[in-house]
Amino acid sequence: MNHDQDYRVKHPEVTVLDPPYAIQHVYNRQSMLENVADLNLPECHGKVGVPKQLVIEDLLSIPNEVRKAGLKLPLVAKPLLVDGSAKSHELFIAYDESSLSKLEPPFVVQEFINHGGVLFKVYIIGETIKVVRRFSLPDVGKPELSKVAGVFRFPRVSCAAASADDANLDPAVAELPPKPLLERLAKELRLRMGLQLFNIDIIRENGTRDLYYVIDINYFPGFGKMPEYEHVFTDFLLSLTQSK
Repeated sequence: MNHDQDYRVKHPEVTVLDPPYAIQHVYNRQSMLENVADLNLPECHGKVGVPKQLVIEDLLSIPNEVRKAGLKLPLVAKPLLVDGSAKSHELFIAYDESSLSKLEPPFVVQEFINHGGVLFKVYIIGETIKVVRRFSLPDVGKPELSKVAGVFRFPRVSCAAASADDANLDPAVAELPPKPLLERLAKELRLRMGLQLFNIDIIRENGTRDLYYVIDINYFPGFGKMPEYEHVFTDFLLSLTQSK
């Protein structure tokens, strides 16, 4: 029995919201998206998947591993482990495979999916869901791919970026994911991950209306940026005491 289980046995009066072993699962960018990849949600409100991705641990094997995985340029690179530091939230865009050798392994590479420069941060507090738009990385076209080389650093894109809720966006880009889809996704992830306080970063593939990708999951994110944070969080805590 580990310390967490031992404490819960000795102090049954204490409510443990999210057990440490479940939280650790989302600190690894390889395992955090496995729960999404394993979902088999009905497609009546849209399809949810994850980008093709690959863990790089050996710089010498990069070109071969990237080709074997069938990944197409450009590639998004992120540190494998999320340890709470600003550095672990950095991401890089690589326009050629050889540039990845400049990064420090281990890291994850994902296929870049054009998404109109907007991502959706889906905040989950128990059964409550709130969605906000955030500006994201701009789309990449074939002209850029043929002219640009190298790897480019972007620190904390979805966290630092300004809200896109009031921006004058193309309606096809600005439209929020359907609520029934988000409710089903959040419910399934809460059950699979055993967590109640997290957020999901979702993008919609540009040019489609119902093809979504989960690109990141964050435990206990900056809920203060969420609309009506105080009321939602207070109601959540009160519901816990009532259920006890």
